[in-house]
Amino acid sequence: MKYFLIAGEASGDLHASNLMVALKERDPEADFRFFGGDLMQQAGGPPVKHYREMAYMGVVPVLLHARTILRNMRICREAIREFRPDAVILVDYPGFNLKIAKFVKMELQLPVYYYISPKIWAWKTYRIRSFRRYVDRMFCIFPFEPAFFQKLNYPVDYVGNPSVDAVAAYREQAGCRKDAFFRTNGLTGQPLLALMAGSRRQEIRKNLPVMLATASSFPDHQCVIAGAPGLERQDYEPCMGGKAIPVIFGQTYAILEHSHAALVTSGTATLETALFRIPQVVCYYFWGGQLVNFLFRHFFHVPYISLVNLIAGREIVRELFGAEFTRERIQAELDRLLYNAAARDRMLKGYDEVIRALGQPGASQRTATLILEALANDRKCENESICQ
Repeated sequence: MKYFLIAGEASGDLHASNLMVALKERDPEADFRFFGGDLMQQAGGPPVKHYREMAYMGVVPVLLHARTILRNMRICREAIREFRPDAVILVDYPGFNLKIAKFVKMELQLPVYYYISPKIWAWKTYRIRSFRRYVDRMFCIFPFEPAFFQKLNYPVDYVGNPSVDAVAAYREQAGCRKDAFFRTNGLTGQPLLALMAGSRRQEIRKNLPVMLATASSFPDHQCVIAGAPGLERQDYEPCMGGKAIPVIFGQTYAILEHSHAALVTSGTATLETALFRIPQVVCYYFWGGQLVNFLFRHFFHVPYISLVNLIAGREIVRELFGAEFTRERIQAELDRLLYNAAARDRMLKGYDEVIRALGQPGASQRTATLILEALANDRKCENESICQ
């Protein structure tokens, strides 16, 4: 069968690529077209469009690149129309993907599956209307999502979490020996402090300078920047003040495996850090200071921004954003995690709660199986209606 997938950022590229591999295991004749990245290319050939040409976040960047975004949407629609897939599989990235879902459903009448739900449990709950109209089936990756969608009368499938799969696969390959990792990357023997400043250039410009300033207060640790897929060292250098700080690409799990603690932006990285049981401070720049914290408390539907806390249903990791995103606050929390054994132990026990809630690996395999079963049922219904 033919599948068209759309992933608009690095984490989507990873999870979509694993889904493509799982689909090929069950459907050896699988043929893919996609908007995605390097990992999807390894799984299914060259992309129609790379996500680095699509990853715009925030009102201003979107407005500045509106013409490019509209052009990408036209290219995507025409590629789907020409390819005429058996199914369109959307991976998060709602601003773009929900518009494509409407086109696919209304104009082409093709099955639409959504893998990794947009976070409407946090904001923009009105998007449920689009899901009901244009998405045949939703596959969710957080254990709290089915109950949320059930309240909206929209049944979904919890398939497990792909980060659990990715970390398990890394560990099955025996990970990376600490001495080899340090030697290969020119690191000293000091404990590692991992800096994970985001996957987009604008995130890095805002988060990394404060992270680096904080790390400089801990000379007994060496900091390492986990380079995001699709970016290069030159994307980080303007934030580094001329310092020769290691920026290591393609080895995020090895960095986490051998780190003593981490400063992490919100998103998948917070969950990956928890899966490696590395104490972390979640710190994220938002323009607006106190206003951001006020809006979050009064207009968002969730009490936390980090996946770790959302899954646990309580504060496991400290979240410093808006007015709390300061060097002094981040430094105080990091100091606590580095040198207070009881604080580290409490966080690790909280991580264990999260890991149990997520369940066993196999999200990609479960999703692939459910997609193929749904397609087979659709074909059976079509054949029965024809026979009648």
